[in-house]
Amino acid sequence: MIHPHEISSLAREFLLDVRLRSVLEALFGEEVLAAQSMFYFKPPGARGQALHQDNFYLRVAQGTCVAAWVVCEPIDRGNGGLEVVPGTHRMDLFCPEIADMELSFAREYVPPPPGLEPVPVDLAPGDVLFFNGSLVHGSGPNRTADRFRRSFIGHYVGRSARRIGAHYRTLTMSGARVRLPKSAGAGPCGTEFAPHGPH
Repeated sequence: MIHPHEISSLAREFLLDVRLRSVLEALFGEEVLAAQSMFYFKPPGARGQALHQDNFYLRVAQGTCVAAWVVCEPIDRGNGGLEVVPGTHRMDLFCPEIADMELSFAREYVPPPPGLEPVPVDLAPGDVLFFNGSLVHGSGPNRTADRFRRSFIGHYVGRSARRIGAHYRTLTMSGARVRLPKSAGAGPCGTEFAPHGPH
């Protein structure tokens, strides 16, 4: 579910939570703006999301986005838990390849750079994982028969950001709408909405 905060007061409350705000301001070193909310509910048997970088989509400039990944129930390798590629948070964006659509609902796939490997991150309800828009991360399918993998994700940008992708409408952490100019052109890799062959 994309942008549930636009229709749900509970999702909006989660996105703008003061506890998230305090950590995000420490990470950014400035005021933060909320750019996106997402609710993933990944039922048993559902596909995952191939390794990717968030700023490929958000296209924040200057700077990058930061995700706050809020865990709603136990998340582990069995139910399609999160994997991250440590070290990529210090790297630029990589142009993605086509994902295996049998395993991923998204078609972009970023292979780990040479010498780096995905690391699973097991998380408990109430945990929050913060990471920047360059970190390569993703998840595999939910291979359980009876467990969901629910999580609420917010994406945020620093107040000094000058542009953002066309599908994001930013808010202050007090809930006021802030208009940022849209990132022009297709970006360094093209765009996720461009044709990608048979998929």
